[in-house]
Amino acid sequence: MAEEKIRAHFSDYLSKAEVVVYTILAILLFITALGTSANAAKMLWDGLAHWTIVTQTLLVLDQLLVVLMLVEILHTVRISIHSHYLVTEPFLVVGLIASIRRILVITLEAATLTKGGTWSTEGASIFRASMFELGLLGFLILVLVTSIALLRRFAPSPKGQEL
Repeated sequence: MAEEKIRAHFSDYLSKAEVVVYTILAILLFITALGTSANAAKMLWDGLAHWTIVTQTLLVLDQLLVVLMLVEILHTVRISIHSHYLVTEPFLVVGLIASIRRILVITLEAATLTKGGTWSTEGASIFRASMFELGLLGFLILVLVTSIALLRRFAPSPKGQEL
């Protein structure tokens, strides 16, 4: 009987420690998201002020997608604190956003690669590797979207969970 009480108290302490760690993680994620949002706003403002908005657009979008990933992870942490249940779908959404972000970065790099008008064998091999990576990312996006759709259709939701 005494051993049972010790286990119950130990479990309660671990549960409280888990909430503290999740809370610290949530605060750090929130501060990071605010800082990244501020950086994106500064980049956008500088692009408007210097009339370079065309070149800054993809960089700002890249920063905003990072913020979106951070917010999705923060949402997952909030659900974990509230329900003590790990939800899979937000991680799939973060993977989807990260894949889209990588596609944008690759297309930006490919655009700068072909911008000069010169085409070298090194540029051709980089371009070929980029196209292969784009194909894999496209397949990964298809798999992630299918997984999210199947998860929404067939996965039971735990009691008391707010999405």
